[in-house]
Amino acid sequence: MAKVGDGVFFATVVELSARLRAKEFSSEELTRAFLDRLEKLGPRYNALALLVRDRAIGQAKDTDDEIKRGLLRGPLQGIPFGAKDLLSLARLPTTWGARPYAQQVFDYDASVLTRLARARAVLTGKLSMVELAGGGGYRYAAASMFGPGLNPWDPTRWSGGSSSGSGSAVAAGLVPFAIGSETWGSILTPSAYCGVTGLRPTYGLVSRYGAMALSWTMDKIGPMCRSAEDCAHVLRVISGGDSKDPGSAGKTFYYGPQYVPALKDLRVGFATSDFEEWIEPAGRPDSVKSLEILRGLGLQMKEALLPEFPYSAVAGLIIDAEGSAVFEPLIESGQVDELADQKQIAGLKAGLEIRVKDYLKAMRIRRLIQQELRKLFIGFDVLVTPATRGPATQITQALDRRSAGLAKPRSRGLSELGAAGNLAGLPALCLPCGFAEGLPVAIQLVGRPFAENTLLAIGHAFQQRTDFHRRKPPGV
Repeated sequence: MAKVGDGVFFATVVELSARLRAKEFSSEELTRAFLDRLEKLGPRYNALALLVRDRAIGQAKDTDDEIKRGLLRGPLQGIPFGAKDLLSLARLPTTWGARPYAQQVFDYDASVLTRLARARAVLTGKLSMVELAGGGGYRYAAASMFGPGLNPWDPTRWSGGSSSGSGSAVAAGLVPFAIGSETWGSILTPSAYCGVTGLRPTYGLVSRYGAMALSWTMDKIGPMCRSAEDCAHVLRVISGGDSKDPGSAGKTFYYGPQYVPALKDLRVGFATSDFEEWIEPAGRPDSVKSLEILRGLGLQMKEALLPEFPYSAVAGLIIDAEGSAVFEPLIESGQVDELADQKQIAGLKAGLEIRVKDYLKAMRIRRLIQQELRKLFIGFDVLVTPATRGPATQITQALDRRSAGLAKPRSRGLSELGAAGNLAGLPALCLPCGFAEGLPVAIQLVGRPFAENTLLAIGHAFQQRTDFHRRKPPGV
Protein backbone atom coordinates (compact mmCIF):
# COMPACT_ATOMS: atom_id res chain seq x y z
CA MET A 1 0.00 0.00 0.00
CA ALA A 2 1.08 3.57 -0.67
CA LYS A 3 2.41 5.64 2.19
CA VAL A 4 -0.17 7.90 3.79
CA GLY A 5 0.51 11.43 2.55
CA ASP A 6 -0.23 14.82 4.04
CA GLY A 7 -3.27 15.11 1.77
CA VAL A 8 -5.30 12.90 4.08
CA PHE A 9 -5.32 15.39 6.95
CA PHE A 10 -7.83 17.75 5.35
CA ALA A 11 -9.83 15.17 3.42
CA THR A 12 -13.49 14.54 4.22
CA VAL A 13 -14.75 11.35 5.82
CA VAL A 14 -16.38 10.40 2.52
CA GLU A 15 -13.08 10.82 0.66
CA LEU A 16 -11.08 8.89 3.24
CA SER A 17 -13.62 6.08 3.24
CA ALA A 18 -13.36 5.73 -0.54
CA ARG A 19 -9.57 5.59 -0.35
CA LEU A 20 -9.67 2.97 2.39
CA ARG A 21 -11.95 0.77 0.32
CA ALA A 22 -9.71 1.29 -2.71
CA LYS A 23 -6.89 -0.02 -0.48
CA GLU A 24 -4.70 3.04 -1.03
CA PHE A 25 -3.78 2.63 2.64
CA SER A 26 -5.02 0.66 5.62
CA SER A 27 -6.95 1.92 8.62
CA GLU A 28 -3.89 1.18 10.74
CA GLU A 29 -1.69 3.34 8.51
CA LEU A 30 -4.26 6.12 8.48
CA THR A 31 -4.73 5.90 12.24
CA ARG A 32 -1.00 6.00 12.97
CA ALA A 33 -0.64 9.08 10.76
CA PHE A 34 -3.42 10.91 12.62
CA LEU A 35 -2.15 9.75 16.02
CA ASP A 36 1.30 11.17 15.26
CA ARG A 37 -0.20 14.45 14.10
CA LEU A 38 -2.54 14.72 17.09
CA GLU A 39 0.30 13.99 19.51
CA LYS A 40 2.61 16.51 17.84
CA LEU A 41 0.23 19.39 17.15
CA GLY A 42 -2.56 18.86 19.71
CA PRO A 43 -0.60 20.57 22.51
CA ARG A 44 0.18 23.50 20.21
CA TYR A 45 -3.50 24.44 20.28
CA ASN A 46 -4.26 23.16 23.81
CA ALA A 47 -6.57 20.72 22.03
CA LEU A 48 -5.45 17.34 23.36
CA ALA A 49 -6.70 15.97 26.67
CA LEU A 50 -5.70 12.33 26.26
CA LEU A 51 -4.07 10.32 23.45
CA VAL A 52 -5.28 6.70 23.23
CA ARG A 53 -2.62 5.29 20.90
CA ASP A 54 -2.60 1.60 21.85
CA ARG A 55 -6.39 1.35 21.94
CA ALA A 56 -6.70 3.12 18.57
CA ILE A 57 -4.12 0.94 16.82
CA GLY A 58 -5.83 -2.17 18.13
CA GLN A 59 -9.20 -0.96 16.81
CA ALA A 60 -7.66 -0.09 13.44
CA LYS A 61 -6.06 -3.52 13.07
CA ASP A 62 -9.39 -5.21 13.83
CA THR A 63 -11.07 -3.00 11.25
CA ASP A 64 -8.49 -3.89 8.60
CA ASP A 65 -9.19 -7.56 9.23
CA GLU A 66 -12.90 -6.94 8.66
CA ILE A 67 -12.29 -5.03 5.44
CA LYS A 68 -10.04 -7.84 4.13
CA ARG A 69 -12.89 -10.27 4.79
CA GLY A 70 -15.31 -8.04 2.88
CA LEU A 71 -17.27 -7.03 5.96
CA LEU A 72 -18.13 -3.40 5.23
CA ARG A 73 -20.05 -1.37 7.80
CA GLY A 74 -20.37 2.13 6.33
CA PRO A 75 -18.45 5.35 5.69
CA LEU A 76 -17.05 5.68 9.24
CA GLN A 77 -15.39 2.26 9.19
CA GLY A 78 -11.67 2.72 9.82
CA ILE A 79 -11.88 6.52 10.14
CA PRO A 80 -10.04 8.15 13.11
CA PHE A 81 -11.88 10.71 15.26
CA GLY A 82 -11.65 12.64 18.52
CA ALA A 83 -14.19 13.15 21.31
CA LYS A 84 -14.80 15.99 23.74
CA ASP A 85 -13.51 15.09 27.19
CA LEU A 86 -16.94 15.06 28.80
CA LEU A 87 -17.67 11.64 27.29
CA SER A 88 -16.72 8.73 29.52
CA LEU A 89 -14.18 6.23 28.23
CA ALA A 90 -13.86 3.13 30.40
CA ARG A 91 -10.81 2.92 32.65
CA LEU A 92 -9.26 6.13 31.29
CA PRO A 93 -9.47 9.68 32.70
CA THR A 94 -12.46 11.85 31.84
CA THR A 95 -11.61 15.27 33.24
CA TRP A 96 -14.52 17.49 32.14
CA GLY A 97 -11.77 20.09 31.57
CA ALA A 98 -11.58 20.83 35.29
CA ARG A 99 -8.80 20.27 37.80
CA PRO A 100 -11.05 18.78 40.53
CA TYR A 101 -11.87 15.95 38.12
CA ALA A 102 -8.37 15.43 36.68
CA GLN A 103 -8.17 11.85 38.00
CA GLN A 104 -11.82 10.90 37.38
CA VAL A 105 -12.28 7.46 35.82
CA PHE A 106 -15.49 5.65 34.83
CA ASP A 107 -15.94 1.93 34.19
CA TYR A 108 -18.12 2.31 31.09
CA ASP A 109 -18.11 4.03 27.71
CA ALA A 110 -20.55 6.77 26.76
CA SER A 111 -23.29 5.54 24.41
CA VAL A 112 -22.02 7.80 21.61
CA LEU A 113 -18.57 6.19 21.79
CA THR A 114 -20.10 2.72 21.90
CA ARG A 115 -22.08 3.41 18.74
CA LEU A 116 -19.05 4.81 16.94
CA ALA A 117 -17.01 1.76 17.98
CA ARG A 118 -19.69 -0.53 16.53
CA ALA A 119 -19.41 1.38 13.25
CA ARG A 120 -15.64 0.77 13.52
CA ALA A 121 -14.70 4.45 13.73
CA VAL A 122 -11.36 4.69 15.54
CA LEU A 123 -11.07 6.93 18.60
CA THR A 124 -7.58 8.49 18.68
CA GLY A 125 -7.98 10.91 21.56
CA LYS A 126 -10.06 12.85 24.04
CA LEU A 127 -10.17 16.56 23.21
CA SER A 128 -9.98 19.49 25.60
CA MET A 129 -12.90 21.65 26.66
CA VAL A 130 -13.86 24.60 28.81
CA GLU A 131 -14.12 23.43 32.41
CA LEU A 132 -17.50 21.86 33.19
CA ALA A 133 -18.65 22.92 29.70
CA GLY A 134 -18.90 26.50 30.96
CA GLY A 135 -21.31 25.79 33.82
CA GLY A 136 -21.78 28.92 35.92
CA GLY A 137 -20.50 31.17 33.13
CA TYR A 138 -16.90 32.17 32.51
CA ARG A 139 -15.14 35.39 31.57
CA TYR A 140 -11.92 34.28 29.90
CA ALA A 141 -10.94 31.71 27.29
CA ALA A 142 -8.41 30.28 29.76
CA ALA A 143 -11.23 28.66 31.77
CA SER A 144 -9.84 25.14 31.33
CA MET A 145 -7.24 22.96 33.00
CA PHE A 146 -5.69 22.58 29.53
CA GLY A 147 -5.38 26.32 28.93
CA PRO A 148 -7.31 28.41 26.40
CA GLY A 149 -8.29 26.72 23.16
CA LEU A 150 -6.06 28.25 20.49
CA ASN A 151 -7.40 28.84 17.00
CA PRO A 152 -5.37 27.24 14.17
CA TRP A 153 -6.17 30.24 11.95
CA ASP A 154 -4.47 32.55 14.46
CA PRO A 155 -3.18 31.17 17.78
CA THR A 156 -3.67 34.57 19.44
CA ARG A 157 -7.41 33.98 18.95
CA TRP A 158 -9.81 31.67 20.75
CA SER A 159 -11.09 28.47 19.19
CA GLY A 160 -14.43 28.95 20.96
CA GLY A 161 -16.16 27.17 23.79
CA SER A 162 -16.96 24.88 25.26
CA SER A 163 -15.98 22.33 22.57
CA SER A 164 -12.71 24.18 22.06
CA GLY A 165 -10.48 21.17 21.48
CA SER A 166 -12.92 19.64 19.02
CA GLY A 167 -12.98 22.83 16.95
CA SER A 168 -9.21 23.24 16.95
CA ALA A 169 -8.54 19.57 16.18
CA VAL A 170 -10.80 19.41 13.12
CA ALA A 171 -9.60 22.79 11.80
CA ALA A 172 -5.92 21.84 12.16
CA GLY A 173 -6.36 18.44 10.52
CA LEU A 174 -5.65 16.50 13.72
CA VAL A 175 -8.81 14.40 13.30
CA PRO A 176 -11.20 13.98 10.35
CA PHE A 177 -14.15 14.62 12.66
CA ALA A 178 -14.87 15.19 16.34
CA ILE A 179 -17.75 14.87 18.76
CA GLY A 180 -18.78 18.00 20.66
CA SER A 181 -21.68 18.98 22.88
CA GLU A 182 -23.94 22.01 23.12
CA THR A 183 -26.15 23.44 25.80
CA TRP A 184 -26.06 26.97 24.41
CA GLY A 185 -23.58 27.55 21.57
CA SER A 186 -20.87 25.02 22.41
CA ILE A 187 -20.90 23.28 19.01
CA LEU A 188 -21.80 26.24 16.81
CA THR A 189 -19.37 28.77 18.28
CA PRO A 190 -16.15 26.72 17.92
CA SER A 191 -17.32 25.50 14.52
CA ALA A 192 -17.82 29.09 13.37
CA TYR A 193 -14.57 30.39 14.87
CA CYS A 194 -12.50 27.52 13.44
CA GLY A 195 -14.13 27.30 10.01
CA VAL A 196 -15.56 23.80 10.35
CA THR A 197 -19.06 22.41 9.81
CA GLY A 198 -20.91 21.63 13.04
CA LEU A 199 -24.33 20.06 13.65
CA ARG A 200 -26.39 20.52 16.80
CA PRO A 201 -29.01 17.75 16.65
CA THR A 202 -32.56 17.96 17.91
CA TYR A 203 -32.76 17.52 21.68
CA GLY A 204 -33.03 13.82 22.48
CA LEU A 205 -31.91 12.52 19.07
CA VAL A 206 -28.45 11.52 20.39
CA SER A 207 -28.05 9.72 23.71
CA ARG A 208 -26.24 11.58 26.49
CA TYR A 209 -25.59 8.48 28.58
CA GLY A 210 -22.01 8.69 29.79
CA ALA A 211 -21.76 12.42 29.08
CA MET A 212 -21.24 15.04 31.76
CA ALA A 213 -24.54 16.75 32.55
CA LEU A 214 -24.72 20.53 32.62
CA SER A 215 -28.41 21.07 31.92
CA TRP A 216 -30.59 17.95 31.85
CA THR A 217 -33.22 19.69 29.74
CA MET A 218 -30.90 21.37 27.22
CA ASP A 219 -27.72 19.27 26.70
CA LYS A 220 -27.14 17.86 23.19
CA ILE A 221 -24.27 15.93 21.56
CA GLY A 222 -23.30 16.30 17.92
CA PRO A 223 -20.61 16.09 15.22
CA MET A 224 -18.04 18.65 14.10
CA CYS A 225 -16.74 17.80 10.64
CA ARG A 226 -15.33 19.10 7.37
CA SER A 227 -18.63 19.06 5.50
CA ALA A 228 -22.39 18.81 5.89
CA GLU A 229 -22.26 15.39 4.21
CA ASP A 230 -19.78 14.17 6.82
CA CYS A 231 -22.04 15.44 9.62
CA ALA A 232 -24.89 13.41 8.13
CA HIS A 233 -22.88 10.17 8.17
CA VAL A 234 -21.73 10.72 11.76
CA LEU A 235 -25.24 11.60 12.95
CA ARG A 236 -26.58 8.46 11.31
CA VAL A 237 -24.29 6.39 13.55
CA ILE A 238 -24.66 8.23 16.86
CA SER A 239 -28.42 8.86 16.78
CA GLY A 240 -31.10 6.53 18.13
CA GLY A 241 -33.13 5.75 21.20
CA ASP A 242 -31.42 4.80 24.46
CA SER A 243 -33.23 3.65 27.59
CA LYS A 244 -30.20 4.76 29.62
CA ASP A 245 -30.93 8.41 28.76
CA PRO A 246 -34.26 9.61 30.21
CA GLY A 247 -34.25 12.46 27.68
CA SER A 248 -33.94 10.19 24.66
CA ALA A 249 -36.51 10.89 21.95
CA GLY A 250 -36.40 7.28 20.80
CA LYS A 251 -35.80 8.35 17.20
CA THR A 252 -33.07 7.46 14.71
CA PHE A 253 -31.69 9.66 11.94
CA TYR A 254 -31.44 8.23 8.43
CA TYR A 255 -29.58 10.28 5.86
CA GLY A 256 -32.08 10.67 3.02
CA PRO A 257 -31.42 13.81 0.95
CA GLN A 258 -33.57 12.34 -1.81
CA TYR A 259 -36.63 12.68 0.44
CA VAL A 260 -36.17 16.39 1.14
CA PRO A 261 -38.45 18.72 -0.86
CA ALA A 262 -36.82 20.48 -3.81
CA LEU A 263 -34.81 23.49 -2.67
CA LYS A 264 -37.09 25.79 -4.67
CA ASP A 265 -39.97 24.70 -2.44
CA LEU A 266 -38.19 25.48 0.85
CA ARG A 267 -38.93 28.75 2.66
CA VAL A 268 -35.99 30.32 4.48
CA GLY A 269 -36.49 33.14 6.96
CA PHE A 270 -33.82 35.76 7.61
CA ALA A 271 -33.57 39.27 9.06
CA THR A 272 -31.63 41.95 7.20
CA SER A 273 -30.66 43.57 10.50
CA ASP A 274 -28.83 40.39 11.57
CA PHE A 275 -26.48 40.59 8.60
CA GLU A 276 -26.11 44.37 8.29
CA GLU A 277 -26.24 45.58 11.92
CA TRP A 278 -26.04 42.77 14.47
CA ILE A 279 -22.78 41.30 13.18
CA GLU A 280 -19.46 43.16 13.55
CA PRO A 281 -18.50 45.27 10.48
CA ALA A 282 -15.59 43.03 9.42
CA GLY A 283 -17.88 40.03 9.18
CA ARG A 284 -20.67 41.68 7.21
CA PRO A 285 -19.48 41.45 3.57
CA ASP A 286 -19.11 37.65 3.37
CA SER A 287 -22.10 37.04 5.63
CA VAL A 288 -24.31 39.13 3.34
CA LYS A 289 -22.92 37.28 0.32
CA SER A 290 -24.03 34.01 1.91
CA LEU A 291 -27.66 35.17 1.56
CA GLU A 292 -27.12 35.65 -2.16
CA ILE A 293 -25.65 32.16 -2.43
CA LEU A 294 -28.72 30.74 -0.68
CA ARG A 295 -30.97 32.67 -3.06
CA GLY A 296 -28.96 31.27 -5.94
CA LEU A 297 -29.86 27.77 -4.80
CA GLY A 298 -33.50 28.59 -5.53
CA LEU A 299 -34.60 28.88 -1.90
CA GLN A 300 -37.51 31.17 -1.12
CA MET A 301 -35.94 33.88 1.06
CA LYS A 302 -38.31 35.92 3.23
CA GLU A 303 -37.86 38.34 6.13
CA ALA A 304 -38.59 36.86 9.55
CA LEU A 305 -38.78 38.09 13.14
CA LEU A 306 -38.59 36.21 16.41
CA PRO A 307 -41.55 36.67 18.77
CA GLU A 308 -40.85 38.99 21.71
CA PHE A 309 -39.43 36.93 24.61
CA PRO A 310 -36.46 37.25 27.01
CA TYR A 311 -34.72 34.27 25.39
CA SER A 312 -31.23 34.78 26.79
CA ALA A 313 -32.45 35.49 30.31
CA VAL A 314 -34.62 32.38 30.34
CA ALA A 315 -31.88 30.14 28.92
CA GLY A 316 -29.34 31.54 31.35
CA LEU A 317 -31.51 30.99 34.42
CA ILE A 318 -32.37 27.41 33.48
CA ILE A 319 -28.76 26.48 32.78
CA ASP A 320 -27.54 28.17 35.95
CA ALA A 321 -30.13 26.44 38.12
CA GLU A 322 -29.67 22.99 36.61
CA GLY A 323 -25.87 23.29 36.37
CA SER A 324 -25.42 24.30 39.99
CA ALA A 325 -27.71 21.45 41.06
CA VAL A 326 -25.54 19.01 39.06
CA PHE A 327 -22.36 20.34 40.66
CA GLU A 328 -23.74 20.86 44.17
CA PRO A 329 -21.27 18.32 45.68
CA LEU A 330 -18.37 20.19 44.04
CA ILE A 331 -19.65 23.52 45.34
CA GLU A 332 -20.45 22.34 48.85
CA SER A 333 -17.08 20.59 49.20
CA GLY A 334 -15.21 23.80 48.40
CA GLN A 335 -13.40 22.17 45.47
CA VAL A 336 -15.20 24.56 43.16
CA ASP A 337 -12.53 27.10 44.19
CA GLU A 338 -9.98 25.04 42.23
CA LEU A 339 -11.55 26.08 38.92
CA ALA A 340 -9.57 28.45 36.71
CA ASP A 341 -12.14 31.23 36.20
CA GLN A 342 -13.31 33.38 39.11
CA LYS A 343 -16.54 34.36 37.39
CA GLN A 344 -17.39 30.71 36.91
CA ILE A 345 -16.71 29.92 40.56
CA ALA A 346 -19.01 32.75 41.64
CA GLY A 347 -21.65 31.77 39.09
CA LEU A 348 -21.84 28.16 40.24
CA LYS A 349 -22.20 29.26 43.86
CA ALA A 350 -24.88 31.80 42.95
CA GLY A 351 -26.81 29.17 41.01
CA LEU A 352 -27.61 27.33 44.23
CA GLU A 353 -29.46 30.43 45.42
CA ILE A 354 -31.91 30.53 42.50
CA ARG A 355 -35.43 30.22 43.88
CA VAL A 356 -37.65 27.35 42.82
CA LYS A 357 -40.43 29.74 41.79
CA ASP A 358 -38.04 31.59 39.47
CA TYR A 359 -36.89 28.35 37.86
CA LEU A 360 -40.49 27.22 37.37
CA LYS A 361 -41.43 30.59 35.91
CA ALA A 362 -38.56 30.30 33.44
CA MET A 363 -39.76 26.82 32.45
CA ARG A 364 -43.29 28.13 31.90
CA ILE A 365 -41.96 30.91 29.68
CA ARG A 366 -39.88 28.32 27.87
CA ARG A 367 -43.02 26.40 27.08
CA LEU A 368 -44.58 29.54 25.60
CA ILE A 369 -41.43 30.06 23.53
CA GLN A 370 -41.69 26.53 22.16
CA GLN A 371 -45.33 27.11 21.21
CA GLU A 372 -44.59 30.41 19.47
CA LEU A 373 -41.63 28.98 17.56
CA ARG A 374 -43.85 26.15 16.38
CA LYS A 375 -46.19 28.80 14.97
CA LEU A 376 -43.28 30.66 13.36
CA PHE A 377 -42.20 27.49 11.57
CA ILE A 378 -45.62 27.17 9.96
CA GLY A 379 -44.44 29.89 7.58
CA PHE A 380 -40.79 28.79 7.30
CA ASP A 381 -38.88 25.57 6.85
CA VAL A 382 -35.55 27.02 7.97
CA LEU A 383 -34.23 30.18 9.65
CA VAL A 384 -30.76 31.57 8.88
CA THR A 385 -28.57 34.00 10.82
CA PRO A 386 -24.86 34.68 11.30
CA ALA A 387 -23.52 31.94 13.60
CA THR A 388 -21.61 34.43 15.78
CA ARG A 389 -21.28 38.19 16.06
CA GLY A 390 -17.96 38.10 14.26
CA PRO A 391 -14.64 36.27 13.98
CA ALA A 392 -12.85 34.64 16.90
CA THR A 393 -12.01 36.83 19.88
CA GLN A 394 -8.52 37.49 21.19
CA ILE A 395 -7.41 34.98 23.82
CA THR A 396 -6.95 37.77 26.37
CA GLN A 397 -10.25 39.51 25.66
CA ALA A 398 -12.92 39.34 28.34
CA LEU A 399 -15.78 37.42 26.75
CA ASP A 400 -18.43 39.62 28.33
CA ARG A 401 -16.98 42.61 26.45
CA ARG A 402 -17.73 41.22 22.98
CA SER A 403 -20.56 43.65 22.25
CA ALA A 404 -18.83 46.77 23.58
CA GLY A 405 -18.89 49.62 21.08
CA LEU A 406 -21.48 48.07 18.75
CA ALA A 407 -24.58 50.15 18.07
CA LYS A 408 -27.85 48.48 18.99
CA PRO A 409 -29.64 47.21 15.85
CA ARG A 410 -32.91 48.86 14.95
CA SER A 411 -34.62 45.46 14.86
CA ARG A 412 -33.99 42.43 17.06
CA GLY A 413 -34.48 40.26 13.96
CA LEU A 414 -33.42 36.69 14.67
CA SER A 415 -30.41 37.70 16.76
CA GLU A 416 -31.44 35.58 19.75
CA LEU A 417 -31.95 32.45 17.67
CA GLY A 418 -29.09 30.73 19.52
CA ALA A 419 -30.86 30.97 22.86
CA ALA A 420 -34.30 30.38 21.33
CA GLY A 421 -33.21 27.33 19.34
CA ASN A 422 -31.56 25.70 22.34
CA LEU A 423 -34.54 26.38 24.58
CA ALA A 424 -36.81 24.71 22.03
CA GLY A 425 -34.38 21.86 21.33
CA LEU A 426 -34.18 22.70 17.61
CA PRO A 427 -31.47 21.37 15.28
CA ALA A 428 -28.88 23.75 13.80
CA LEU A 429 -26.13 23.51 11.21
CA CYS A 430 -23.08 25.81 11.18
CA LEU A 431 -21.64 26.48 7.70
CA PRO A 432 -18.40 28.40 7.04
CA CYS A 433 -19.33 31.28 4.72
CA GLY A 434 -16.22 33.43 4.36
CA PHE A 435 -13.58 35.38 6.22
CA ALA A 436 -13.11 38.57 8.23
CA GLU A 437 -9.63 39.81 9.14
CA GLY A 438 -8.31 36.48 7.83
CA LEU A 439 -10.50 34.52 10.24
CA PRO A 440 -13.51 32.33 9.43
CA VAL A 441 -17.10 33.51 9.74
CA ALA A 442 -20.17 31.34 9.41
CA ILE A 443 -23.94 31.18 9.16
CA GLN A 444 -26.30 28.91 11.07
CA LEU A 445 -29.36 27.17 9.68
CA VAL A 446 -32.07 26.26 12.23
CA GLY A 447 -35.00 23.99 11.51
CA ARG A 448 -37.98 22.24 13.03
CA PRO A 449 -37.42 19.34 15.43
CA PHE A 450 -35.95 16.31 13.60
CA ALA A 451 -35.55 18.28 10.34
CA GLU A 452 -31.83 17.50 10.13
CA ASN A 453 -32.17 16.16 6.59
CA THR A 454 -33.50 19.51 5.40
CA LEU A 455 -30.66 21.44 7.02
CA LEU A 456 -28.08 19.02 5.64
CA ALA A 457 -29.53 19.16 2.12
CA ILE A 458 -29.24 22.95 2.10
CA GLY A 459 -25.80 22.75 3.68
CA HIS A 460 -24.57 20.25 1.10
CA ALA A 461 -25.89 22.39 -1.76
CA PHE A 462 -24.28 25.49 -0.24
CA GLN A 463 -20.94 23.69 0.03
CA GLN A 464 -21.15 22.53 -3.57
CA ARG A 465 -21.28 26.21 -4.56
CA THR A 466 -18.52 27.35 -2.14
CA ASP A 467 -15.15 26.10 -0.91
CA PHE A 468 -14.93 27.78 2.50
CA HIS A 469 -15.24 24.40 4.24
CA ARG A 470 -12.21 23.19 2.27
CA ARG A 471 -9.90 26.05 3.23
CA LYS A 472 -7.19 25.20 5.71
CA PRO A 473 -5.35 27.47 8.14
CA PRO A 474 -2.04 28.87 6.90
CA GLY A 475 1.07 27.09 8.13
CA VAL A 476 -0.75 24.03 9.49
